[in-house]
Amino acid sequence: MASPEIEALTQALARLPGLGPRSARRAVLHLLKKRDAALGPLREALTAVDERLENCTTCGNVDTTNPCAICADPRRDQRSLCVVEEVADLWALDRSRLFPGRFHVLGGRLSALEGIRPEDLSIDGLVRRIEAGGIDEVVLAMNATLEGQTTAHYIAERIERFPARVTQLAHGLPVGGELDYLDEGTLAQALRARRPMA
Repeated sequence: MASPEIEALTQALARLPGLGPRSARRAVLHLLKKRDAALGPLREALTAVDERLENCTTCGNVDTTNPCAICADPRRDQRSLCVVEEVADLWALDRSRLFPGRFHVLGGRLSALEGIRPEDLSIDGLVRRIEAGGIDEVVLAMNATLEGQTTAHYIAERIERFPARVTQLAHGLPVGGELDYLDEGTLAQALRARRPMA
């Protein structure tokens, strides 16, 4: 049996996404075995992030600076704005290095079942950013779910009075995907978004 402290660490790690109890125990054993090389640096990194973590008041990203590194980067295209549901979506798109502009995190998506209304998201902040001017394109990068698409349509209606072009991520067949493994929703979207052969 592990001590209460070690058990508490194991349980804390097991609550992280992607880690269950067995993976958490393996991680704890690794940290204990490599105490100087792994446990100390992890503790220092967690403490530093905990002390400095902030929400960016411009876009809603989480970082250790405010504004975040993305909003403060002068090389970013200020005319393009990509709207995402969550910070994880922002990080995924930014990691791809394919979008050169800035971001706006909504903090979720509209959902009648969960009671999430427009005022529960940072949609008003998005409208203010667009209203301030200087944005030529707004990319709605919502997830391809019913709630995500409902959110995208709601935002498109809210910002249609502005001169910015509103675009949406393409949905459909993934590269390397086989038709018999795809769900009906993905197939339906792929058929609706079909285009002429080049």
